[in-house]
Amino acid sequence: MKKNGNAGHPRESEHNGPVIRQMTLRKGDGRFVFRYTTGHEVSIIDAFAELAANPESPFNWCDAAILSYHMGRRLETELDKLLE
Repeated sequence: MKKNGNAGHPRESEHNGPVIRQMTLRKGDGRFVFRYTTGHEVSIIDAFAELAANPESPFNWCDAAILSYHMGRRLETELDKLLE
């Protein structure tokens, strides 16, 4: 297995199974970590909305919008690479 500059993690093109993604939001003393496999982005955005809708959660709609935006940018970058 070839290694790239990511501390020995396999390159995505050489990975045989689904790629696991992670998004992290630090807020105050807390941290929200979301892990998902490629192709399940809609499910994780639904999870953002569900968590933001919970009045007992410190995760709010602004947090959901920020993470959704960053996910969209990541997908845009990946699509651009595929089209090259």
